[in-house]
Amino acid sequence: MRTIPHRSVAVRALAVTALAAVSLLPAGPATAASDAAAACTPAQVVANGGFESGTSPWTQSSTSVITSRSGETPHGGTSYAWLDGTGATHTDTLSQSVTIPSGCSTATLSFWLHIDTAETTSSTAYDKLTAKIGGTTLATYSNLDKNTGYVKKTLDVSSFAGQTVALAFTGTEDSSLQTSFVLDDVALDTSGGTTPPGDSTRTPAAPSYTVSLSSNTGGTVWTGHESATFTNASSTALSEVYLRLWDNYHGTCDAMPITVTNVTGGTAGSPSVGCTALPVTLAAPLAQGQSATIGFDLGITVPSGADRFGHDGAFSFIGNALPVLAVKDGSGWHLDPYTDNGESFYSLAADFKVTLDHPSSLLVPATGTSVDTPGSSGRTVTTATASKVRDFAWAAGPFSKISGTSSAGTAINVYSVSGISSSDAQSMLSTAKTAVDAHAARFGAYPYGELDAVIDNNYWFGGMEYPGFVLDLVSTTALTHEIGHQWWYGIVGDDEYNSPWLDEAFTDYSTDLALGKTGTSCWDGVSWASSAEKITNSMAYWDAHSSRYSTVVYGYGKCALHDLRRLIGDTAMTKLLKDYAGSHWYGVSTTAEFKAAAQAATTTDLTSFWSTHRIEG
Repeated sequence: MRTIPHRSVAVRALAVTALAAVSLLPAGPATAASDAAAACTPAQVVANGGFESGTSPWTQSSTSVITSRSGETPHGGTSYAWLDGTGATHTDTLSQSVTIPSGCSTATLSFWLHIDTAETTSSTAYDKLTAKIGGTTLATYSNLDKNTGYVKKTLDVSSFAGQTVALAFTGTEDSSLQTSFVLDDVALDTSGGTTPPGDSTRTPAAPSYTVSLSSNTGGTVWTGHESATFTNASSTALSEVYLRLWDNYHGTCDAMPITVTNVTGGTAGSPSVGCTALPVTLAAPLAQGQSATIGFDLGITVPSGADRFGHDGAFSFIGNALPVLAVKDGSGWHLDPYTDNGESFYSLAADFKVTLDHPSSLLVPATGTSVDTPGSSGRTVTTATASKVRDFAWAAGPFSKISGTSSAGTAINVYSVSGISSSDAQSMLSTAKTAVDAHAARFGAYPYGELDAVIDNNYWFGGMEYPGFVLDLVSTTALTHEIGHQWWYGIVGDDEYNSPWLDEAFTDYSTDLALGKTGTSCWDGVSWASSAEKITNSMAYWDAHSSRYSTVVYGYGKCALHDLRRLIGDTAMTKLLKDYAGSHWYGVSTTAEFKAAAQAATTTDLTSFWSTHRIEG
């Protein structure tokens, strides 16, 4: 999460030490249910889905199917698959064998498809593309589905769990008038097994946000509309929800940077918690399993400052600006205050579709996968889609951009403000490629498509993470840390205000592993400031003892996990973390669940370990 302020050389050194320890590892209870979930190791099972690594392991009908030639354009990178487009009777095929792990409740095939055609009919499908898995046809597209850009297609293949099958695309043309079927960024993501422990009590569940915003010329003011659809997962009727307007911390209730007006689907009340929590009484109470949608007009004014919500001259960073639903569980509504010392953000995995209309002079990196289309004169519309993410962030400015693909196939984009050298940008791109693959190998495949890193050495903090989108200084350690948060906070969620160690300590530990650091004897340097100081304290405590926050949560938390690894053994610790991530994939971790999972991973009684390391809960 937000890594340490670089206020002085000494503090910066502490920050780097802490960063090397941060890893968020939530815990899962030792139950038959979690054991079943652990049997499914989340993975992306299509190899070379972006066609950037040659042709292997794809089988193609001709050497021209996987290509980088002119005439069509890739969705990402430089290569793509081009089926047909000859204007004569023709068939092209593209296939590879995939194994969908057993025990996975969810398996989703996705790909980006562009269709252009010379056919003029609006009623007859002359030319067709079929997507098949095994002997089953999943979908058929034709010249009638032509489009001006790429469209993401998503198909459920969960019924094939436990099978090794052929994934195949077949394009056929008739005797005249060409149709080109252009594929890119093919993926087959698997996850699940059981509902993550305890998540059934958290509501509103399954949020889905649709947002359309337009910016001023500088990208510092955005106006438009947002809607949120959700389901009540609780057995208690839901009569209200709360929107978290986090960035109102950066203003006052008389001059709020985030404004919500013209609410539909409910009635807005008076904001509270420094105007960061807005109650909305629903039009009718929702029974368990029922869904509702609220909508509202949204205004965002970005303040000056190189912050996670602020602008550094021409470069705007827009984190936590979109209102998201607060979480209600057995403890009631979680309406904790904003903290500038760390994070307060607690939300459930959600789907976002965000349309950002902006001047074409501005690049707009964002959470999820983005597609740019021409807007009105001199403007561009960036449409970003993201699935199962806890938040959405973006930036806007005249950035310099470089791109690449990790060895495992993750698309990486590095956006730099002016003043960042090309060599530093290349270094950060290299770091990002290495880090995302290292974390994925340990905890499960990276699920968010592309990953954007926005680099500015003027940030007062070391770095800040959002799903698929991070802010960072030029720092190998810091960037490796923020990318680690894609797993510990992003994929495996937690209540960041009440249990900050579950993302910061676990991410710093993960950073150590990725950088080849073993944390030898690091617990020997622990010195508690008081009997009240514990690794598992909440941000309420750390805001009152801010000078100790990074030392204890990042540093001592990381060292405690190194000690746990040494106690139960490297093999057991590696399996514990990977299984725990799998059983909480897109869910929420608690300290109690992690302690139970750790105890189940060893025959050694860990009671004294938790006490010695001040891990309570």
